[in-house]
Amino acid sequence: MANAETTETRQYLTFTLAGEVFGVDVAKVREILEWSSITKVPQTPEFMRGVINLRGGVVPVIDLRQKFGMPETERSINTCIIVVEVETGAETLVLGMLADSVQEVIELEGVNIEPAPRIGTKLDTSFLKGMGKHGNAFLMILDIDRVFGGDDLAGLATLEQAVA
Repeated sequence: MANAETTETRQYLTFTLAGEVFGVDVAKVREILEWSSITKVPQTPEFMRGVINLRGGVVPVIDLRQKFGMPETERSINTCIIVVEVETGAETLVLGMLADSVQEVIELEGVNIEPAPRIGTKLDTSFLKGMGKHGNAFLMILDIDRVFGGDDLAGLATLEQAVA
């Protein structure tokens, strides 16, 4: 008998980074914004592009390409900021992730998600929930809460308080 996780269908927002397709659980996505003015904050990690003003709130913006060791995201007509909620254990942090483009929202059953490979990928696979099979293609499904480790989030929480 299959367990609930393998038969459960979830929705994922798919987006691209350097030609690769990634997905994030839509339950974690607040909204998708056009690239707007990002204010650079001194003495932050390279992948931290700065902050944006979102309806009066300070939202840190992360360049996922740089976080994953890829070249910096270049601004284009399709570049956008995906605003997500990240669980840090004690609190929920809102942050923006730069993406080359947003593709679509897809539904995947648990049986169509395989464990992340342990070798031969461009990134640390502990950030991945798995590899989703969609049609004839694979997409990397991010565990957004693990993409940003405790040290990253501690710095962002402090940044939010300092800028606010």
